Amino acid sequence: MATEISVIAGIDTHADTHHVAVINEHGKPLADREFLAVGSGYRKIVEFITSYGTVTAVGVEGTGSYGAEIVRALRGEGLSVLEVNRPNRAARRLKGKSDPMDAFQAAQSVLNGRAAAIPKAKDGPVECLRILRAGRTSAVKARTAAINQIKGLLVSAPDNLRAKYRGLGTSAMITALQRCRPSGHIADPEYVCLLTLKALATRCQSLTAEVAAADAALREILDTYAPMLCDLPGVGTEVASQLLVTVGDNPDRLGDEAQFAALVGVAPIPASSGKTTRHRLSRGGDRNANRALHQVVLVRMGSCQRTKDYVLKRTAEGKSKRETMRCLKRYAARELYRQITNPQPAPSNADLRQMRTKLGLTITTAARELGHWPSKISSLERGLVRNDALATSYRQWLTEQSADREVLI
Repeated sequence: MATEISVIAGIDTHADTHHVAVINEHGKPLADREFLAVGSGYRKIVEFITSYGTVTAVGVEGTGSYGAEIVRALRGEGLSVLEVNRPNRAARRLKGKSDPMDAFQAAQSVLNGRAAAIPKAKDGPVECLRILRAGRTSAVKARTAAINQIKGLLVSAPDNLRAKYRGLGTSAMITALQRCRPSGHIADPEYVCLLTLKALATRCQSLTAEVAAADAALREILDTYAPMLCDLPGVGTEVASQLLVTVGDNPDRLGDEAQFAALVGVAPIPASSGKTTRHRLSRGGDRNANRALHQVVLVRMGSCQRTKDYVLKRTAEGKSKRETMRCLKRYAARELYRQITNPQPAPSNADLRQMRTKLGLTITTAARELGHWPSKISSLERGLVRNDALATSYRQWLTEQSADREVLI
């Protein structure tokens, strides 16, 4: 009885068609064929690659764009899918390019181990975040362009318009222009200028409402999907949504926090020479995620005492501000990765409340004994403060008080 061979498939994706190639476990080409990028074509692709043997893995180019749907179809059939980067440009110039060659190259990349990244799932709330962010980003850019156009038109506008609106702030100027009522002849430059400024101001307000609606939707998803991520210092809706989009709906595709650091572009790159030993900033990874981490570090450098102390320490060691921020980005990436992959809820305080009731202690008394403000203890009991040291200290103190009271009794 013949043993079924193991095969590897590679797919070169395009908008209308996908080219599929199949090789055996030794890298020998078996077949290649082009399919339509539609539902029936995806089913034929699965039948085509499984007809040659047991499929070990499928390498797909463009898993985030043209190959997104074929990835879903392959995963639905239980096949292992890996993301393939585009071919090396130097090799492509030497050997040429064609769809069959790219498909075979994708399969060879899987066989050689060069393609090992697991594609994003794109089937959950993080994909909703990505879509919302795409619309929000374009709205913000369009609003900025409209504001710049308003200010540009006012530069060359008639003097009475310039004197009336240029002295106002941006928000007040847009509101005033939107409420104005232009009147005049269509051939009058002043009338046409004011009419255009009103239209641009109306567009700005509409785009502002669109951005606000997107922000509300982002917060709603984050409150449900990752409610504790925004509790970290310096992390807001913008940063949290961007980092989740970078990771994807399947965070398990990242093996450890070092891979996450490389993904967001904060992995230290050796830049040593001779007697100089140093590391530099990474220029790879997702630059949008790197910008989000940069915002986190800037906020913490201005408001977090622990970060301020660290900056002073590194500065005393002779580190530059850029090198210090590189280190802070790396530490922030480690903290964020742990929260994304293993969310830590607030400590359970049911036992604290029971012991407090049993001993007849008040929050104020406990706070004074521990040396903390009453509001701090109250926040802890409501589950809003994730301070493990404070919770442990509080439990230990209550336990000691309980033991002492039992001895007295």
